[in-house]
Amino acid sequence: MPPRAAITKGSTVSATAGTLARRPLRAVLVALHALLVALLAAGFLAAPQAAAREAAPTATLTEITNFGTNPSNLQMYLYVPESVTENPAIVVAVHYCTGSGPPMYSGTEYASLADQYGFIVVYPSVTRSSKCFDVASPQALRRGGGSDPVGIKSMVDWTVDAYDADTSRIFATGISSGAMMTNVLLGDYPDVFAAGAAFSGVPFGCFATTDGSEWNSACAQGTVTHTAQEWGDIARAAYPGYTGPRPRMQVWHGTEDDVLRYPNFGEEIKQWTNVRGVSQTPAATDTPQSGWTRTRYGGTGDQAPVEAISLQGVGHNLYTWGMAARVLTFFGLDSDGPAPQPPAGPCKVSVTTNAWSTGLTASVMITNTGTSALNGWRLGFTLPTGQTITNGWNATYTPGSGAVTATNASYNATLAPNASVSIGYQATHTGNSAAPGAFTLNGTACTTG
Repeated sequence: MPPRAAITKGSTVSATAGTLARRPLRAVLVALHALLVALLAAGFLAAPQAAAREAAPTATLTEITNFGTNPSNLQMYLYVPESVTENPAIVVAVHYCTGSGPPMYSGTEYASLADQYGFIVVYPSVTRSSKCFDVASPQALRRGGGSDPVGIKSMVDWTVDAYDADTSRIFATGISSGAMMTNVLLGDYPDVFAAGAAFSGVPFGCFATTDGSEWNSACAQGTVTHTAQEWGDIARAAYPGYTGPRPRMQVWHGTEDDVLRYPNFGEEIKQWTNVRGVSQTPAATDTPQSGWTRTRYGGTGDQAPVEAISLQGVGHNLYTWGMAARVLTFFGLDSDGPAPQPPAGPCKVSVTTNAWSTGLTASVMITNTGTSALNGWRLGFTLPTGQTITNGWNATYTPGSGAVTATNASYNATLAPNASVSIGYQATHTGNSAAPGAFTLNGTACTTG
């Protein structure tokens, strides 16, 4: 997959004001104050929020500095799509050990999905040498206690203030160390986060240490076990006295995880079903993809209180293309976004495939044969039975099988008359390696050839 738009170089956005000018005389101050009051009352001055919305460039990853209380010196990276909605949702995407915000941005689909649905993505970034988030210290495991969770909460607060974000739609997701931090954020700040999605993580408090170590071998090996009630109490102790609603949780784990062992998956389920006050007996079980077992607790729909996906035979590095779209479905963010684009005029699609025993690649060329430019496009097609997209480039593909929609990336959204754009994907198959036979562009049928 080609890299996303480059990070803004040599430029950061500061949340602090510049140096104040020399204090004027008292009389001048009084006169200026009276003038400002009069202008505000008359409506001649714009509301401060309008200016705040220009806090960061759109469609590029930008580092934000001086965003608030930050006891562990985290960095904050922000992605704001050009199509950001009014009162947008916020997704906090937390990186893995040895990672940082920029690779989390370029290696996952959250920014591309933000282009499609209009939410904002915050990418926290560790500066300590391990590049792992603190999910172990006593400070990290209580609300407002200090360390990384406080810095991440400041990032959320800054973004809410700058973009008038919807405080009922703030979410966290992460991989490995970021998955553990997702558990911690939902435990520390149940009044802030509406839901979380943790890929290869451990329960809140499982990694707790008191000797300054960032690593808890017993938890990593899957030997730390508790009853559901005990796990729930550990999470609730992070915010004593809180009686409000608790976040929903989605957890993912591979059965062959050799870094954070598979028993942690079951312990997470015990914890979050107890936190949510629902039965540990699944309300629904299905197989959304070969080798996957999905269980839902406390409900059967896409936004059940707890959802768990077990991946048979998969190791620690389980995150693959297409999973973020399932996260958005669980968050309830896949129906928001800019208004649908108008129907396209005439269009043409050509596709070539290169197949082998169990997989294939497909190269797709889309041509706008109409007379009007398209500012945003969605290509619809149906994959043959047995095919599942595992990776893609120059577009976001959802879902991975069946009726698929490929949505433009930020850098190829405009399609002028007689212009073309090339996209592609990699897929597995069970014997049928044929290309899709029909395509629509923004709902209009295209010729093929």
